[in-house]
Amino acid sequence: MNAHAHRNVDPRHRDSLRWIVGIATVALVFDGYDLVVYGTVVPTLLRDPGQLGALTPGQAGALGSYALMGVLVGALVAGAIGDRVGRRRIMLVNIAWFSIGMGLTATTTSYTAFGVLRFLTGIGVGALVATVGALVAEFAPPDRRYFYNAIVYSGVPAGGVLAALLALLTSDSIGWRGLFLIGALPIVLLLPAALLRLPESPQWLLARGHGERARRVAERTGVPLPEALPAQPGRAAKEKVGFAALATRRYALATFLLGLMSFSGLLLTYGLNTWLPEIMGRNGYGPSYSLSFLLTLNGGAIVGGLLASRGADRLGAQRVIAATFGLAAVSLGLLTFQLPLAVLLALVAVAGVGTLGTQVLIYGFVSHYYDTVSRAAGVAWCAGFGRLGGIVGPVVGGALVGAGVPPTYTFYVFAGVGIAGLLVTGFVPRGTPVPAVAAPGTRADRGASVLEHERAS
Repeated sequence: MNAHAHRNVDPRHRDSLRWIVGIATVALVFDGYDLVVYGTVVPTLLRDPGQLGALTPGQAGALGSYALMGVLVGALVAGAIGDRVGRRRIMLVNIAWFSIGMGLTATTTSYTAFGVLRFLTGIGVGALVATVGALVAEFAPPDRRYFYNAIVYSGVPAGGVLAALLALLTSDSIGWRGLFLIGALPIVLLLPAALLRLPESPQWLLARGHGERARRVAERTGVPLPEALPAQPGRAAKEKVGFAALATRRYALATFLLGLMSFSGLLLTYGLNTWLPEIMGRNGYGPSYSLSFLLTLNGGAIVGGLLASRGADRLGAQRVIAATFGLAAVSLGLLTFQLPLAVLLALVAVAGVGTLGTQVLIYGFVSHYYDTVSRAAGVAWCAGFGRLGGIVGPVVGGALVGAGVPPTYTFYVFAGVGIAGLLVTGFVPRGTPVPAVAAPGTRADRGASVLEHERAS
């Protein structure tokens, strides 16, 4: 879609898209906040046994992993039912779910209750992370899908930055319980807006045989319907939906490789977010630099991810993801040299582009790779399987640091993961043509088809 066509898009479509992207982004900001805020309160919980009881560092580490386990479960559950019950229901239920979970966690007084609620809260986080990609893919214009996807998923690192800053500025006044209560605000601030302004996807309705509802939603929101996806209930009933579709000949190999891409991206993301300050500290940088390195890493992920997403819209995501994995490997390798602080910060920012910035692009790539009846399952599979990388990353970093491995070799290990991600990306089969969504006033609207999937060669 060219610039002139974009200006001619139905104003109702633009308005609907703004609300969808805004709601999804804010939801993921609080998701990111939830996942990072625990790390900011660990020192308090370890220091003061009056909060949850006496905690050992090992118990504190286990509490941190419970939320990630919940994210894994939530992503897989959302994938199992999201292509059957719809995007809107999953979004609404889980905005309320993780908000209530955060609020209840703030009231706990025991290690056990805190751990159970961290796991349950993680389920809501995982379901949202796995669903928003499918939702945005079905509303965004074809030439800006990766850009809007990057805006939405950049909410995760933005939430992490928000958690770090609020902990720095307010923890003395509101305590750890206040920080968790802030994480419950979406049920008051976001859920009402979602109830009023978040529509169901017309593509999903049409694919599931609800043709009349799809046309009503499309008319109300201005979102164009697919050109060649007739509303046939019999066809929808016979078609493999959700995870079953991922195991077909069409998708099986790609699903395996896309899962490995996500595994690599999240291993780098969580490994570096957990251990970068300690590794740089062993390179001679004091504790005062810890926040600077983390903010630079996540800031680079946000800004670089948005810029890379525009390249993905023009060049194809597969090429750009391979390039950003390569950037991660190169920048991490260069961090082993004795360089000026300004250069090191620049390299850390580039590493952010190549780690969490790459993961943002992977979610977009996956959400566009699958068709409507398997899209939520595809994103959920990659979010869930990738989350195993998020669990493994801190463990690998901790094992290397605990074994006294020099920082140089630790960075080389992470750089090797970047190279592995690059190679896996290159082997993902090209997507196959699926019915296109016609934008008003474009050539596609007059009957020409496009590829919804990857355009890279």
